[in-house]
Amino acid sequence: MDMDMDMDLAMGMSMDMGMGIGMGMENDITRGIDSPDDDRDGDATSPRSHWARYLSQSLNSRLDRDEFDAHVPLLYNKHPLPPVAIADICLRPQPSNHESLDPRMSRYLEVLIQRKLVDTPSILNGLYKYSTSQMYLRPAGADDHAQHQHQSLLRWASSYTPEEVLFYRLSKVLRMGSGINNSGEALAICVLMARWMTMFTTASAAFAQDAMVMGQLHNTSREEMEAARAAFVMLLLSVCENQHVLRGLSRPAAKGVRRALSESLTSFIPSIIQSASQIASRLELFRTETLASFEPVDKNKKEVSSIDIDDLESSMALDSVVIPEMPMSNSRAGLYIYLNASLVGRPLIDDAVLFSYLHNRYQGDIQTTTIDLILASFDVLANAVFRNEGQKTGHLLRSYLINKLPLLLATLANSMFAPLTPQYCITEALSQVDTNAFPTLSAMFDDTNNNNTFTDSVRQDFCFACCLHGLIPESSIEGLLGEITYQSLPQDGRQAKETLVERCIADPERVQELVREIDNMDGNVGAVCQALIEMIGRLCANKETMSLKLLCSQLAKKPLSLDVMLLFGKPEAILHPLCEVLDNWRYDEDQGEYQPIYEEFGAILLLVLAFVYRYNLTAVDLGIRSLDSFVAKLLNQGQLSRPLDELTDSEKLHLDGWIQGLFDTEARGLGDELMSSCPPQDFYLLVPTLFQNIMLALDTKYLADEGLKTGVEYLVDTFLLPSLVVAITYMSNQLWTESRPDQKSVITILQLILLNKKGSDEAQTMLSAVLNIVAKPLEHSLRSYQRQDPKCQEIEPLLSAIKDNIRLSRRTAGAGHNELEAWAGTANGGLAASVRHTIQSFAQWSLHPGINVMPTSYTHRQILAAHRILGARRVVNIILDEVKQQTDSSSCSIVYDIATALICAPDATNVAPPTVMALLVDPGNPPVIPQTRMSLREALKSEAEDFKTIQKSDPALAEHVMRLYRRVEAQLMMPQPAETMLHSDLDLGLDENAAAAALAAAQGEGLVTDDGNLNLDLGGAAGDMGLTGGAESSGGLDFGTDDDIFGNLGAGGGGADLLEGWDRMDLS
Repeated sequence: MDMDMDMDLAMGMSMDMGMGIGMGMENDITRGIDSPDDDRDGDATSPRSHWARYLSQSLNSRLDRDEFDAHVPLLYNKHPLPPVAIADICLRPQPSNHESLDPRMSRYLEVLIQRKLVDTPSILNGLYKYSTSQMYLRPAGADDHAQHQHQSLLRWASSYTPEEVLFYRLSKVLRMGSGINNSGEALAICVLMARWMTMFTTASAAFAQDAMVMGQLHNTSREEMEAARAAFVMLLLSVCENQHVLRGLSRPAAKGVRRALSESLTSFIPSIIQSASQIASRLELFRTETLASFEPVDKNKKEVSSIDIDDLESSMALDSVVIPEMPMSNSRAGLYIYLNASLVGRPLIDDAVLFSYLHNRYQGDIQTTTIDLILASFDVLANAVFRNEGQKTGHLLRSYLINKLPLLLATLANSMFAPLTPQYCITEALSQVDTNAFPTLSAMFDDTNNNNTFTDSVRQDFCFACCLHGLIPESSIEGLLGEITYQSLPQDGRQAKETLVERCIADPERVQELVREIDNMDGNVGAVCQALIEMIGRLCANKETMSLKLLCSQLAKKPLSLDVMLLFGKPEAILHPLCEVLDNWRYDEDQGEYQPIYEEFGAILLLVLAFVYRYNLTAVDLGIRSLDSFVAKLLNQGQLSRPLDELTDSEKLHLDGWIQGLFDTEARGLGDELMSSCPPQDFYLLVPTLFQNIMLALDTKYLADEGLKTGVEYLVDTFLLPSLVVAITYMSNQLWTESRPDQKSVITILQLILLNKKGSDEAQTMLSAVLNIVAKPLEHSLRSYQRQDPKCQEIEPLLSAIKDNIRLSRRTAGAGHNELEAWAGTANGGLAASVRHTIQSFAQWSLHPGINVMPTSYTHRQILAAHRILGARRVVNIILDEVKQQTDSSSCSIVYDIATALICAPDATNVAPPTVMALLVDPGNPPVIPQTRMSLREALKSEAEDFKTIQKSDPALAEHVMRLYRRVEAQLMMPQPAETMLHSDLDLGLDENAAAAALAAAQGEGLVTDDGNLNLDLGGAAGDMGLTGGAESSGGLDFGTDDDIFGNLGAGGGGADLLEGWDRMDLS
């Protein structure tokens, strides 16, 4: 009976696709996997028994691989079995070993693969059936007895490490073009991958809830499971991008498989969003576009409207229009504009996007790319200094040049080949850097020079940072600088993120040191920031709120450090874990004091608000999934008070309790009873309503001055101070109203908060952090009130109190009043004329760059302001007009490059929400996704689509539009998710119908080809999952004399190094 069941499984996995591969295959596989009968070897004379005895004896005697290879053909000829049965015997727990798969079995599997006796589906099936994660699955429709029977089935106690290794190997096999030989085999694998995804999703959720089933798992099991899941993700991506898989899935009969795969992906992708965001995006693209494209077209759909046809023809015309070619060149201004835009507001230096842009712009010319990138980086800092941008900009740009740029150059250096070296490129670039802006060491002591602290020693610091990352030898630095230097490399050398994280785990106080090191200019800040981001994630996962409080409060006090962190990490990576902690904050059942809880909660929230207000982030930017999120509610509604009749009964009780506790001088003040009944989330959502009632009480004389002072003293204590961000924001809005009583009350409250410097040093420091967040909007509100009442003497002291905080308050790329007035006052056209003048200045500078010539004075805030005020179409028309005006001169190609750079430049005020986070949205209550404005790129595309219309009235302009459009699209084109999504022209010479007829007949062209020279590029994907180790990490497989091939592998695995073990195998 058992043997028949295995044969059913094998036949089910090899059914002809045209005869119902869909759910029939799923049922066959289900029957093979879910069978409760674990005695599968039959009687002593059955083929299964012979194989089982032979494998058991081989393991017990530690039979050599070569001897095993010699015996297997004889055994198979005498006792043949299908691959699924052989793999089952190999991968199931043995009578003498239920703990984990014997490492030697991996070598035996190599032999079986070479002999074509097992294949990819059979290995996945065997691993799945006996996986440790099976204990988390509950069979569909099972009652408690069936569930207990399911959990008692035979499976490994710890299978994650062998799974990790085999997943990586199979992934490499598929990337090398083997492992799946036809569509029938591909669909069988898809069904198994869907089941694996379901199991990993269930296991991950169980671990997240600390549901240690049956007490069988150790503390390290979660890390081992996550490492196995990371390896599975690589395999899943390889499967989804496989030629045979897409061919099989495209068949009408594979509808059931497509549905199963889509449903599993829907639940699985959110579980990997944090560890592998880029791969999650690619899998979601596969689910929503590739799989969806295979569904049959609805025959009931009506014909496309004539308008749609016109649009289609217009779009098709973009590629078919023939225009005269024109030579293009890269100007010095082009990359200068792009970097200016990337750093003008929230730092938008995304490595993948930047390298794609550079590759498209320079067409793979690494030498010119490297030199121009260095020059543009120095130009951007020099421009900021000569424009007197101040510390808030100078610090970021200096850190970018010294800490970020060498890392970018190190990546570019990987593509350099002799005789080109990084040292040559750096030497060439530094020879063109303006020594007036970046003086030598001796010139710094020249009293006749007006040196700036942000450019002093920059050339020297940059050289040492390049040396730290192995780009130049230390002995060459003095030659590059042209003088003797007394600086040296950092004492601890080059830091690695992994090493820093390990030190922080061993010594929690090391985290505080890392925060201080963010301000260093030594080339190590990238590793420091990445280590801090990982530590934030770890502390959040472990709910170490006291450590989070110390870290977050320290970061919130340093707004300039937040700028630097965003050079090396995205907002959602930093803030999403913190938002999860805040949203899921709960009191412990045995909670003692509640004031410390408010302190911890407030410190974490303060850092989130510091990021949000500094860069004008939305809830979607933070990766928040639902409007039910506390943080989403606070950001969307936190500045609004609510009428009493809209409050719930509990909210009314809490509001009354806070009013009594803060202002009733005869009461005992704020106690644990109030805070225990009102969680911090509820308190922060009540703050605007609380202050609206305070203002009303002041106006109606129900609240005396003494009572107000008592309440404010509570509010400026550390456990409530972060609430002043919400409170002052609300009061700032009230200053814009016409209600004089409300305005007077606001001024009174602000005087007590800002002018009476009371409290501990810690409270004063935290108050300064709060004012850094709210200073800019508060300044606007105070000046607005001052214009309403010019004789009021109470405003200037308040403005003076926040003067130092204003310059640190915001970095949103918004233009200041003085800048707008200057641009609007430009003769002959105002703001539009100022944009024209800037383009002309860029052209002149690019035509005559020279040495020691200052770059064009420029801030990308000008283009962003024009975009917002004039609109995208008007700005594009201004740019096109300048291109048209200068086309007849020698500056033609230069102006094209400048126009292209202006349109390609990132827009810090119009950043699209993270695409990956859309996968996590709660469908029942999704967050409001901000609608972005039309970009310059979209406006140009719209003009290009009107090519025929423009050509009728102005043929020359039509050519300029089309030429500029094509150049912009070429520079912004991102590479495909894989080297090629599919090798569409790949012909393996297989007869699909014959291959699909029987999987047993297609079982084995082997899993690996002997191609040791193949460059399998898994670096980017592995990095997403945190699989890359530092300098001290070890990885790889040892197929030497040591039986324990897993001995060198930690819980996290060794990343792509695990794939190297089978390179030497000849499995063809």
